[in-house]
Amino acid sequence: MACGMPPYSRCVKWRFGCEHYWKLLFFFFYLNHLVSGHIRYSIPEEMKKGSLIGNVAQDLGLDLKRLRSGRARIVTGDSIQNTELKTDKGILVVKERIDREQLCGDVTPCSFSFEVILENPMELHPVKVMIQDQNDNPPQVLYPVQTGGSLVAEMVPRSADVGYLVTKVVAVDVDSGQNAWLSYKLQKATDRALFEVGLQNGEIRTIRQVTDKDAVKQRLTVIVEDNGQPSRSATVIVNVAVADSFPEVLSEFTDFTQDKEYNDNLTFYLVLALAVVSFLFITCLVVIISVKIYRWRQSRVMYHSNLPVIPYYPPRYSDTLGTGTLQHVYNYEVCRTTDSRKSDCKFGIAGSQNVLIMDPSSTGTMQRIQSEKSILDEPDSPLEVS
Repeated sequence: MACGMPPYSRCVKWRFGCEHYWKLLFFFFYLNHLVSGHIRYSIPEEMKKGSLIGNVAQDLGLDLKRLRSGRARIVTGDSIQNTELKTDKGILVVKERIDREQLCGDVTPCSFSFEVILENPMELHPVKVMIQDQNDNPPQVLYPVQTGGSLVAEMVPRSADVGYLVTKVVAVDVDSGQNAWLSYKLQKATDRALFEVGLQNGEIRTIRQVTDKDAVKQRLTVIVEDNGQPSRSATVIVNVAVADSFPEVLSEFTDFTQDKEYNDNLTFYLVLALAVVSFLFITCLVVIISVKIYRWRQSRVMYHSNLPVIPYYPPRYSDTLGTGTLQHVYNYEVCRTTDSRKSDCKFGIAGSQNVLIMDPSSTGTMQRIQSEKSILDEPDSPLEVS
């Protein structure tokens, strides 16, 4: 646009446009002056808190004194900061553990950006951090659905030919790149000669003609692996019914489920009952042996006591010299031990008279001589029955 001598109204508009243009040009020049450096880092996901990302001061050519005097800090548009700037060392570290799937989802490549800002003079240094995917997630099986209570079976008619498509295992991996590449393998099967699994697509097909001799209940175990290092896997159970009618399939698999649950419960209860019976038997045996030992020891103490015999003398006892308190002296001795069955009572003779005498002139008869008043008639007699 040439600057000639336009009319007054057009000249005012021209001047206003020129001034606005120069202001924008000056702003972009100033902004370009502020943004003096741009750095990029690439780190793996799931790094621990405090792990080193990079040396910002060295990569931007800044002095540590400049970082401290300029009050260097990180500015980001997000409310969550994944990194932290250590101004005393000039390094950038991980502030919180970074999960790529949580940060970016299915978006690849995954990255986040922020600015390192300094003051006096003002400087902006954009920083971009790329997140490398790690194989931290196993494959997830979408079909067939693995249910705990019900039993789902795929039906194959007995007229099925070679290559008949039974079902397809569908799985996904939330990782990215080669970590999300999945492969399918048949791990176990009731009849491995009847089915095969596609390595890349997970399709289960027959590899021979189905015959009447094939069992109705077929159980396949398919393992799904990813291509990560180390590899992660998931296992899926596929139940296949070889039958021509649905009622036949229903009866067979219902019986199969009930028999399995019954056998599992029966085994558990048998083991539990065996443990309880064994415990009770051992407990009773220990109690019986303990009681027998206790009684045997008690009998040994009662019958074989080694305690000394202590003679017992009751009140008003008179010695053999006739110096006691009884008018007619009568001696007796009581011997007691800890065993009452071995205690004994020994009766003696009167101290002043002979109770029994022998008459030499008689032919073997004995005469009993009693005193004028029998010792048994005395109220204080030791033989008086109370």
